[in-house]
Amino acid sequence: MRIILVVLALVLFLIVTFPVYLILLFIGLFNPHLKTKLSQPIVAWGFRFVLFFAGTKRTVLGLENIPKNEAVLYAANHRGFADIPMGYISVPTLTGFVAKKEMSNIPFFSWWMRNLNCLFLDRSDLKAGLKTILKGVEQIKAGYSVFIMPEGTRNQGEEMLPFKEGSLKMAEKTGCAIIPVAITNSDAVFERQQPWVKKAHVIIHYGKPIYPNELPKEERKFLGAKVREIIKEMLEEDRPLL
Repeated sequence: MRIILVVLALVLFLIVTFPVYLILLFIGLFNPHLKTKLSQPIVAWGFRFVLFFAGTKRTVLGLENIPKNEAVLYAANHRGFADIPMGYISVPTLTGFVAKKEMSNIPFFSWWMRNLNCLFLDRSDLKAGLKTILKGVEQIKAGYSVFIMPEGTRNQGEEMLPFKEGSLKMAEKTGCAIIPVAITNSDAVFERQQPWVKKAHVIIHYGKPIYPNELPKEERKFLGAKVREIIKEMLEEDRPLL
């Protein structure tokens, strides 16, 4: 039953907001920043709507750790489809997510993603992947945060997958803060019993900022491993809260 409600909620959101999308597209011709600024709360509202019908209880921790007046690189573990909605309903900064290239071919969804400066990563093409990272660098310099999941794919195993070191280059090249993000139990919404959606409690926890340029050289060399270890500790800390 919940899967039907979730699908209906998504369809209703897309229908209701389509005229708004067209207006924002026009605004973007003259003021791209305003288009993004207006788009994010609309998308966040839509995700709240969807998570409500999914029966998802949400706990958000650590918002005080996020610098409010600068762009950051959020780096999170990846458990399920609910990760992105949980991110968008809670991030306080204008933020684009890094998504797999295939998402760019989905009508309506990809349109809103482009409004939010999301980046589409081709994991099979190293050269194209580098271009995506460089585009992310430019976005951070322009004041837009980026949210990336360095495991590279959804993982329902007990242990996180290794973090791809190149995924954090955006922070190294811009000097922006990395915000470790621990997401607990998001796979309980859908992945554990797909194709069904079930009521679940999801926790998203924002850790303290890490500035790569302030780290010793040896730690910068294995930055992905360092961030992964911090997220692992956060996940262990949050598990008793479920």
